[in-house]
Amino acid sequence: MHRLATGPRWGAATARGPRSVNADATAAYTDPTTGEVVFALADGVGDERTAARAARIAAAAAVRVPASQGPAAALAAAQRAVRTEPGGDCALVVAMPADGGYRLGWVGDVRAYAWDGDSLRQLTRDHTLAQYFRERGQVPTPRMEHLVTTTVRTARPAEFGAAEAPVPAGLLLTSDGVHKTLTRAAMAELLRLPSNGAHDLVTAALAAGGRDNATALMADLAPRLPGAATTKLPTVTPA
Repeated sequence: MHRLATGPRWGAATARGPRSVNADATAAYTDPTTGEVVFALADGVGDERTAARAARIAAAAAVRVPASQGPAAALAAAQRAVRTEPGGDCALVVAMPADGGYRLGWVGDVRAYAWDGDSLRQLTRDHTLAQYFRERGQVPTPRMEHLVTTTVRTARPAEFGAAEAPVPAGLLLTSDGVHKTLTRAAMAELLRLPSNGAHDLVTAALAAGGRDNATALMADLAPRLPGAATTKLPTVTPA
């Protein structure tokens, strides 16, 4: 975990897994004037270097937007940056500090959760074909879970997701290689361990047979519960 002089404690971990490239990316930027830290996590669409580059570009552009401008402005900046490239696309979630908590913006199936030291509450809603049909009372096919309906390159501003993180709470950002491999209950159990939560989530996703890149970023962790378990899972070295 890291702690900036005036910012939150945070940490990130990522692994390529069985894919050819790691098309996930994270970024954090501290405003030198306000000391506010903006976080982003991106998941490239596909298993190509262009997807990896799009994710890096999008995350880097999003965190450079001042928190006062809001998540929609950060997503728009990421979109402009990605569209300057000839190819490549990604999903993206950005978290900006506001009133002691965070404001969130996202496209695609990356997620943000609030962490209270015991349980996780999902703050984002997946922009996938599966979620589209589920909200209309229909049962989606497994493949629909992986078909996104918005991306950084293609989303219209009206399609940007928006939410707020409650206060006080920790913040967890994940790519689908984590949250579509591990249940929310399993993720919360790992976070109760007195260790590097982001690394444990990525390690566990790979150990559980994850077939995708796996990435997690945690910030402003809530205090550990008294008497929390201290046994760690067997370590899997990220690829």
